[in-house]
Amino acid sequence: MLLICTASHGKNKDLADTIWSQARADGIDCELCDLTRYSIPLYTSRSEDNDADVDELDALFGRAKAFFVLAPEYNGSIPPSLTNAIAWLSTRSHDFRTLFNGKPVAIGTHSGGQGQKVLIAMRIQFAHLGCHVVGRELLTSSSKPVKSASIEAILSEIRKLGHL
Repeated sequence: MLLICTASHGKNKDLADTIWSQARADGIDCELCDLTRYSIPLYTSRSEDNDADVDELDALFGRAKAFFVLAPEYNGSIPPSLTNAIAWLSTRSHDFRTLFNGKPVAIGTHSGGQGQKVLIAMRIQFAHLGCHVVGRELLTSSSKPVKSASIEAILSEIRKLGHL
């Protein structure tokens, strides 16, 4: 299963919906995860004992064989919703490493600016988690709409890795 994960409910959610539709049309089993729908408190070392319910996220990430993560650029980096979800998963998952190790991840953004900084930050973050980050990334903006050929090329790359 391909988990298409968005870290915002705006243009990146629209982009996730487009990718989900194209993946489904291509016969790929996929699920959509909008991190902004989860009410997870801010992770801090003091909040580790919190009763935050991350079981649903843990199960969703655990079922995935590959990821396509879309996030806007927040102050030149990854948005808090994505960082927070990863922080909680790393402390609450039954086996955090199996959530990410060896799984392919494609990254993308719809950005009002350049968008390169969030793509670099996500590439570093997911490589650190043990993912195989797909070389081609998706970068769209209001002046550069998404092309279905670009989505198809990225989905094809994930398929080549033999996970879908």
